[in-house]
Amino acid sequence: MSHVHLPPAEYYASLPKHIAGAGAIIHDAAGRILLVQPSYRTDTWEIPGGGLDKGEEPLQTVRREVKEELGIDLTPGRLLAVDWVPEQSDGRPPLVNYLFDGGLITQAEARTRIHLDPEELTAWQLASPEQWDALLAPHMARRVHACSRALTQGTTVYLQHGFDSVRHEA
Repeated sequence: MSHVHLPPAEYYASLPKHIAGAGAIIHDAAGRILLVQPSYRTDTWEIPGGGLDKGEEPLQTVRREVKEELGIDLTPGRLLAVDWVPEQSDGRPPLVNYLFDGGLITQAEARTRIHLDPEELTAWQLASPEQWDALLAPHMARRVHACSRALTQGTTVYLQHGFDSVRHEA
């Protein structure tokens, strides 16, 4: 197979495109995870985080998004999961999402430290594993369950749309 050597700019322009996001798994000692209610939708809760800005890397994104959304200066911990989300029917390109350990927080600390940006969020809660499936979109619930396992097991997981593609389970 012969390869046509393109100038770098043309070669890069020919490559597939995807977008990236990063989120924080902020949790308490009982295994509850901080979920937030976006102001722009009422059908699901989410975890704090968002899309990478141009020139930004995932750890910077987590810090920026948590500061903007919750008013908390966060130093993210280890990588818990990478989740590859395929192209969506609405035209959104594939997304790679990096999920980091956002550290421990108690209910009392959360009440004191969290200052929601009303432009982005309307509510927060420390939700138990039993609540995740009801509050989150299915792929997000799978993602949060996988991150919870990674937290307790000291591992990092690779997910495909929330499914553990190595262990073949949600």
